[in-house]
Formats: sequence, structure tokens, C-alpha cells
Amino acid sequence: MRWENLFDDLEGQWETARLAEERDQRAEEERVRVARTVMRDRLRALTASGQARALRLSLSDGTWIDLRAKVLGRDWMSGDLVVPGEEEASREERACILPLASIHAIALDREQVRSSLAPVSELPPERGIVDRIGLPFVLRDLCRRRARVELRLQDTVVGGTLDRVARDHVDVAVHEAGLPRRESAVSGYRLVPLAGIVLVRV
Repeated sequence: MRWENLFDDLEGQWETARLAEERDQRAEEERVRVARTVMRDRLRALTASGQARALRLSLSDGTWIDLRAKVLGRDWMSGDLVVPGEEEASREERACILPLASIHAIALDREQVRSSLAPVSELPPERGIVDRIGLPFVLRDLCRRRARVELRLQDTVVGGTLDRVARDHVDVAVHEAGLPRRESAVSGYRLVPLAGIVLVRV
């Protein structure tokens, strides 16, 4: 009888020690995973969670914007700007592309912090392609469409049509909003380095 109690006690201690070791192992694995996480992974988790809530972002020009993120690319994200009092504005007027390098901070609430730390599973193949597309590719698409854009830079806004998208800069034909890009409407040209672009409003 005593031996049975002793063995039961030893078995209970062994089980408790094994569970504690497994718990410590899981905690260490989570610490390592979080230590390897980059900000892009956290943005990816936030966009993958399908939250309808906008992200509050501080940009490199010192401004704050509210962005309802839609797509996350290799070095950019796109979405809709949420502008107070602009509810009747069309989606096209609020659409924007944001280089990830222009994000200086993200203001999150507790739930968004939790969502951003969630592990993101592998993307389906069609989303994996978007994940590899860089900012120049997206801007080239806008260039092909001859879409009018507003490039927000550190200290100014340049509005017009993208004439060319090179490896590290764009050529912009500057013209007024609402006018098509015709030589007679162009008031000048700007070469803008991609690194200087804070936000592209489409």
C-alpha cells in the first residue's frame, strides 16, 4: 500500500515537472518568435485580421493619418484614407499608397496590439505574389493607366501624371486636378526620388 502511494506521488511529481517544462518551452518559443518579428509582419497580421478599423499612422513628414489598410506589398501598403467630414467622398478620392519606409509610428489599442502579434499563416499563392510586388511596380501600373496622383513629400505636394517610373525615382508631369495630361496643361516636370515620397494619393 505504501509503495503504491509512493509511486503515485512520484508519478504526480513527474507529470507536474513535465507540464512545467512544456509550458516553459512554449513560452521560450513565443519569445523567440516575437524577437524575430519585424514591423511588416505585424502590419500583415493587422491587415490579415480583416479589421474594418483604421490604423492611426505617424508619417515621416510629421503628420498623422487614419488608414483603412487593404493590401500589403513588399515595401508599401494601400488602403483608404479616413478623413473626418469626408464621408460622402468617393473611394477613388480617398485611395492611397503608402511606402512602409514613411511610417514612423503606429498608434494601436490593446486589441490591435494583440492582433498584430498573432502568428500569420502562409499566404495563399495569389496573395504571395502581391507580397513580393515592390513600390516601383505599383507606380508603373498607375503610370500605364495615366492616373492623376498627388505625391506628398516632406514639405510639399506634387500633383500630376506619372510619365516614367525608374528604379529609384519617378518623373511627374505637373498639371491641375481635373485636367487630362495634355502638353498644353502641363505646367512643369518634377523628378522625385522614391525615398522622398511620404504618401501617394490616387
